[in-house]
Amino acid sequence: MQMDTFPKAMDTSDVDMESASAPAPESAAGDNRQLENAWGFLSRARQLLAEGNPTLALQSVLSAIRTEGGEQAVLRAMSRAREMYRQRAQSDADMGELTALLAQCAIDEASASGPTAVSNPYCGPGHNPSELLTSPDAILAESGRRQVILDAFADGSSFICLKCGGLFSSSRKDAHLANWCQ
Repeated sequence: MQMDTFPKAMDTSDVDMESASAPAPESAAGDNRQLENAWGFLSRARQLLAEGNPTLALQSVLSAIRTEGGEQAVLRAMSRAREMYRQRAQSDADMGELTALLAQCAIDEASASGPTAVSNPYCGPGHNPSELLTSPDAILAESGRRQVILDAFADGSSFICLKCGGLFSSSRKDAHLANWCQ
C-alpha cells in the first residue's frame, strides 16, 4: 500500500460553498466601515441643517445614500423627492387660491358690517378692502412674500385690520382695535 504524500484535490463546488457560507473578514469590516460612513454623513447633515446650511446638508444626505446604494440609489431618491415636491407645489397652489378666496369673503363680510373710519387708502370709499392682499405697496408684497399674508390669514392665526391694513396676531385683535388702531 502506497500512501499519497499530497492531499487529494478539493472539488471546486466545495470551495464555492465555503466562501458563500462564511463571509470574508475583510468584507464584513468593509461593510461596517461603509455603514459608519453613512451614519457619519447623516449626522453631519443634521448638524448642517441646524447651522442653516440646507444645501450642504442635502449633499451630505446624498453622500450617505451613495455610500449605501450607489449612484442608482441617489437617482431613485432624487426622483422620488422631485415627485413629492411637484405634488406639494400643486397642493400649495390650490391652497393659495382657496386662501385668497376665503380672505376675500372675510374682508367683504367685514366691510359690509358697517362703515368705519379708515386711514388706509385701500380701505376708503370706492376701494375694495381685498386690494390689501394684492397691493404692490404692501411691505410683504414689495419683498415678494405676499403668500405670507395669505397663509397667516388662512390658518386663523392672524387677521387683517380693515382700519389700518395691518396684519396682526388674532390673539392681539382686541388689544389692537382698542389701543392701537383708533
